[in-house]
Amino acid sequence: IHFKFYTKMSEDNNSGYLDMDLLRFTTAGSVDDGKSTLIGRLLYDSKAIFEDQMEAMETSSKARGDENVNLALLTDGLRAEREQGITIDVAYRYFATPKRKFIIADTPGHIQYTRNMVTGASTANLAIVLIDARKGVIEQTCRHSFIANLLRIQRVVVCVNKMDLVDWDEGVFNKIVDDFKSFASRLDNIVDVTFIPASALIGDNIVDKSKNMPWYQGPTLLYHLETVYIGADENHVEARFPVQWVIRPHSDEYHDFRGFAGRVAGGVFKAGDDVTVLPSGFTTKIKAIESMDGPQQKVFAPMSATITLEDEIDMSRGDMLVKANNQPVPTQDVDAMVCWFSSDKPLTGRGKYILRHTTKEVKAIVTEVCYKININTLRKIEDDLTLNLNDIGRIKVRTSAPLIADSYKSNRITGSFVLIDELTNATVAAGMII
Repeated sequence: IHFKFYTKMSEDNNSGYLDMDLLRFTTAGSVDDGKSTLIGRLLYDSKAIFEDQMEAMETSSKARGDENVNLALLTDGLRAEREQGITIDVAYRYFATPKRKFIIADTPGHIQYTRNMVTGASTANLAIVLIDARKGVIEQTCRHSFIANLLRIQRVVVCVNKMDLVDWDEGVFNKIVDDFKSFASRLDNIVDVTFIPASALIGDNIVDKSKNMPWYQGPTLLYHLETVYIGADENHVEARFPVQWVIRPHSDEYHDFRGFAGRVAGGVFKAGDDVTVLPSGFTTKIKAIESMDGPQQKVFAPMSATITLEDEIDMSRGDMLVKANNQPVPTQDVDAMVCWFSSDKPLTGRGKYILRHTTKEVKAIVTEVCYKININTLRKIEDDLTLNLNDIGRIKVRTSAPLIADSYKSNRITGSFVLIDELTNATVAAGMII
């Protein structure tokens, strides 16, 4: 089926598949809410599973003694995950329909794997928050919704799963809707919430409409994923181009070629535009733009390209091209929210780290831990300023060189960074610049 689908697309339009919209979404929820089963059902009912995958799942399900085919095995690939029936690490799955391409991040529900949820959700356009219809809105629901809000995921689908275990009761669904709306009203970034009652195990309202819930007149999960608008996620106003590599072939054919390669982080760049190199402040014009598809008149986020300039200006990895009309102000003092990843070393004031921001690495010191967040109540904790594994808090950082940064709210790429332990080279925190 997939072979025929892709062949048909290539016949209709040589670049049809490549030109399709890409939706990245993540699943979140408490333990045993059915996240992996939901994804398995979504892939199974949309005919995105190959026969050998289905046979392997059937064999594994029989060996485990499961009554039905365990669709969660499609994403839970680690041995420990299959033994315990839980999700530990982030699993990514890719599939497509005639309307859109998808990348799914199946994230864990356990509190001790909050850092995995942050990792999986960091690039998502949409979050599916699963709620067990029998349990309603619980602590983990609030935790994952807060993280989705913190990571500026503006579209959330609240999937009330296991409706078959509450006899498809509309009243149960409506109470959960009211409870979630009450909590979400205190969040500032989530602007679009869709509620869908479903049964991932049986398949109601995942791909096909449910016959057991005639009172629900909304879309199925797949239809919503195919049609939700995501065009406003990229920042096409503030032009940002972090330089990743300087291309200097030194060949006879391209003897004088000097191009700056990278991925556009925001805005639009066109040949002839006046640009400024930061942090040096030198100005010039764009001479030409090259890509894998040949010369381009303009590029925009998140396209990759090589830009050549009219003047010979010293620019290297870590520098950034911007336009004169909306330049960020280089700064060495960063105010940010962070999620702490390290289980060995907690974060306290005066900690020294390597800070990686876009393509730039600098040494950094945490000058102050302002407060921690109680994710369940959204209150600040100011009497305990030590960030342990999975804690989220606000810190201030001083860097050894200026950063060309925006707020995370305006640009998720130039507004984010990671902290790296100098001794072990382990990533210890993910930060969102305020």
